[in-house]
Amino acid sequence: MNQFRSEAFPEPQPEPPVEKSRGGWRLLREALETIVLSLVIFSVINTLSARIRVESVSMQPTLFAGDFVIVNKLAYRLGEPSRGDVIVFRSPPAPDQEPYIKRIIGLPGDQVHISGGKVTINGAPLAEPYLKVATNQGGEWVVPPESLFVMGDNRNSSSDSRAWGMVPFENVIGKALVVYWPPGKWGWLSFPYASAAGP
Repeated sequence: MNQFRSEAFPEPQPEPPVEKSRGGWRLLREALETIVLSLVIFSVINTLSARIRVESVSMQPTLFAGDFVIVNKLAYRLGEPSRGDVIVFRSPPAPDQEPYIKRIIGLPGDQVHISGGKVTINGAPLAEPYLKVATNQGGEWVVPPESLFVMGDNRNSSSDSRAWGMVPFENVIGKALVVYWPPGKWGWLSFPYASAAGP
């Protein structure tokens, strides 16, 4: 009688459990790190810059209503304002309302004179190639310390220093740098040629 020896097959061993909990914690930690990093970057960007939407026609043809602008909030902490800079500031008559955007015309100590549609600074005519219209409202002002005389580029439709006086340095939010929207208007706001020519 033939005898068959039955070989015992080893019992299948259970696979080691997948470390689901550890993998889940790793994903959660990475997600939290990404969120925290994003918040830090967002906070830094907000500290260094601001983004504003132009609401009025006072800066045409340089800026139009609906344009979005990036503002450098550290510009005048690291440097001095220059004639021709486009700045964003809290309006002296209504600092709690939406900020204004205008161009610096007079610096501290300047004598600003407007007559016959022309602007002079300390007796020298101001070169303003960005203008399309003459300045209609005349007058004479002396800019006090720690203050700026500002006007819109659309001189005949701008509420500015001619109407309500100077902008204190403490009201300045920053220097407008770039138009970033709409895409077709993208460009730097840099006008170093706004200067008072010599006699």
